[in-house]
Amino acid sequence: MDSNLDPSKDDLPLMANTSHILVRHYTLDLDVNIEEKIISGCIVLYLQACTESTQSDRTLDGVLNYSQEYASSAMAVSEFSHISVAAQGASSSIARYDAAAVAGTSALNILDKNCNHGNKKETSGISCSKEDCYDKKDDGMDDFVLILDSCDLSVIKVEEVDAGAITGAEKLSQATLGSTGASELSAVRTWIVQKLVALPAASWQEQHNCYLLYSQAPGCGELQFASDTWSLRIWKAGIQTPQEFPRAIRIWYKTKPESRSIRWTMDQDCRPCVYTSGSALNNRGLFPCQEPPSAMATWQATVRAPVGFVTLMSGENAAVATQVQEDVLSWFYYVTMPMPASTLTIAVGCWTEVQKDSTSCSQTDYQPLTSSTVSKWDQHHCGHVDYPCRFLHPGAHIQINIPYRVFTADCLREKCKEILLPLVPHCLVAAHDILGTHPFCRLDILFVPAGFCNLGMASPHIMFLSQSILSGRSHFCGSRFCHELAHNWFGLAIGAKDWTEEWISEGFATYLEDIFWAKAQKLSPKETEEQCELRALLRWYRLRDEVQNSEQELQVLRPKKDCTGEVSESGVSVIKHGLNPGKVFMQVHYLKGYFLLRFLASKVGQVKYLTFLRNFVLKFHGQLILSQDFLHMLLGNFPELSSQGISVENIYEDWLDTAGIPKSLLNEVLKLEENRLAAEVKDEVAKWMHFSQKNRRGPKRRKKRKDDMNYRELLSDQLVLLLEFLLQEKTLCHKALQRLRSTYQLLRQDAEVRHRWCELVVKHRYLSAYGDVKEFLEKDQAMGVYLYGELMVNEDSKQQQLARQCFTLLQEEMDPASVKVVTEMLF
Repeated sequence: MDSNLDPSKDDLPLMANTSHILVRHYTLDLDVNIEEKIISGCIVLYLQACTESTQSDRTLDGVLNYSQEYASSAMAVSEFSHISVAAQGASSSIARYDAAAVAGTSALNILDKNCNHGNKKETSGISCSKEDCYDKKDDGMDDFVLILDSCDLSVIKVEEVDAGAITGAEKLSQATLGSTGASELSAVRTWIVQKLVALPAASWQEQHNCYLLYSQAPGCGELQFASDTWSLRIWKAGIQTPQEFPRAIRIWYKTKPESRSIRWTMDQDCRPCVYTSGSALNNRGLFPCQEPPSAMATWQATVRAPVGFVTLMSGENAAVATQVQEDVLSWFYYVTMPMPASTLTIAVGCWTEVQKDSTSCSQTDYQPLTSSTVSKWDQHHCGHVDYPCRFLHPGAHIQINIPYRVFTADCLREKCKEILLPLVPHCLVAAHDILGTHPFCRLDILFVPAGFCNLGMASPHIMFLSQSILSGRSHFCGSRFCHELAHNWFGLAIGAKDWTEEWISEGFATYLEDIFWAKAQKLSPKETEEQCELRALLRWYRLRDEVQNSEQELQVLRPKKDCTGEVSESGVSVIKHGLNPGKVFMQVHYLKGYFLLRFLASKVGQVKYLTFLRNFVLKFHGQLILSQDFLHMLLGNFPELSSQGISVENIYEDWLDTAGIPKSLLNEVLKLEENRLAAEVKDEVAKWMHFSQKNRRGPKRRKKRKDDMNYRELLSDQLVLLLEFLLQEKTLCHKALQRLRSTYQLLRQDAEVRHRWCELVVKHRYLSAYGDVKEFLEKDQAMGVYLYGELMVNEDSKQQQLARQCFTLLQEEMDPASVKVVTEMLF
């Protein structure tokens, strides 16, 4: 790490030197060992050196600058379609591959049936300690070092891939380079790979076909490497610049059972499974990669797992298993849209697909993208790098529903079918109606094990959901699904250039979930307004509580202020507070971001505002943004905002760069409490407080009275608000709590309602309902973390005993971040 970067203990370093060299494509070839809790295999990285104006003249400058040579090469596509791996001797570590049988075949059908490697024994490699590696550099060695983000991995060997072993490649090289001797083979390999990564979007099938073929080429020499806590360093003796560094390298490695990027656990049916947990470390504990969001790449993955296990992954294709051994299935996925490596997601388990009824929805017919249709696309509207973009495909534009599948453990299948499945098509249509083209061509939905520490997590083509959203009526499930669905546009199709600006993803998703869900329910404009205001009031109270109970530094949405987006000369940077386990459970960036967007919408009108968001997506999809990109475009489209005193600088000062609740939001609660739905709740609160006072025990035992109070039926969000208001009351008798529980059938309500109910139970030491708290902590782990703190803070021995008993029972299946936070509360 550069000397001027000194992250504190909770800052996460991004070590990859992305300013020097970039990974353009990953090809993973992995085996999942369920018993040993290890994922092992190899990954091939296709690299591109970043242009340097100070680069000295070289013989092959014209060849290395692929953009000049290749853009007009019409013959290259057909030539790449007919290359194959040359026959190698027995010493090759890669199995032979006969490409003649698949010449011209689509990349979708090229999954190699002979992809088992001939030599997977661990070798010592050429390794050194972190200190030795630095000593070498300090001693004057000028070799260029490729630095990858890596953690919790055992790297076995690193080698250069011999692109020259591809039959037909020599014709491509001789056409430009002429005859080559042994000393020029490295330049030939560089040229071939550069030509491959430069293929245009119209040739994506040929390109991915070639990526697979090259990934099986033999190695042509081991590379030196060294690992430390946060990175993997790779170099080749005598190579002093990124332009000379090998363009295709293969890394043999295996994960460690304790890797923090993946979770080995049991599903709800007590069967083993593994999935990427979306931890602070992202995917550096799954494969060596470049973690900074600016290092966007495409990928392919072949994953082998035992028979009986289903492999789900971020991929444009709905993979079908191929049996490669008697007890092993192989799955192949690919992605053609460049994405940050952190967005790759994988889950392997005994998942069951929840089948839809034939009448559940009618999906618009949509043909997969092909080379012929891609070539007809009009590219000039997009600002992103060249890839097969759905926003320019007429079939995708009119596809209001995308194909989707739902997977879960067997015990949750009926609940999924009852609660989630009927909602999905309506939410997909609503999202399309608001923001337009779906950025991704399909969607897998997986209900992950109970220990998952979030309510949901969106990734390209796949979404993780918590079992907590399947409780109660459909409201909680629908709104949460809409939140994760909104991430397809904000968070994935459009990402934050600097990860510290989380509000760009979470604030937009929180704002849009209400819009999507209201549209999916077909609410009237009046109903939409009232219910959105009610949810805004609930969020205001939540924001107030978070601000009062969290460190000020963690309340700032743009913690790096004017340095946001900046990296060191090599590309190294840090994620501020990225390793703080408590930050995972904070919602300040959700809530303040949501209120900022709501504030801006109120200034221009929601109809105009949503139209603007749609246009913003059209302009910035496939790209990374900073706060100012959104704000400048907004103020450019609505110049009248300047006359209202709204500027980029003012928004920074009031909303993004300052802790606490923004000044313009302080009086918002008074307006929101005038909402009709909130007023109805206040009337109910008065009834319950009257009931509690009437039934509170006094010095003399009063005659039992019949309760003739008429209680209003409430919406789910009104129930949450009712319990929120009751939590603010100093006293509430146990008889009132008992009646409250039965009147609203609280144990049948959604997790948001039951969470507030548990808080009431803890606050008033309602011993008869401690079982409700225990059940919540067991089944709703994604929401129960701070209940442990509330059980401890009262200094009640029975409550503290309950907290410790539950933690002892559950800590093995809990997410590591949850374990760390709860441990600090209990001990």
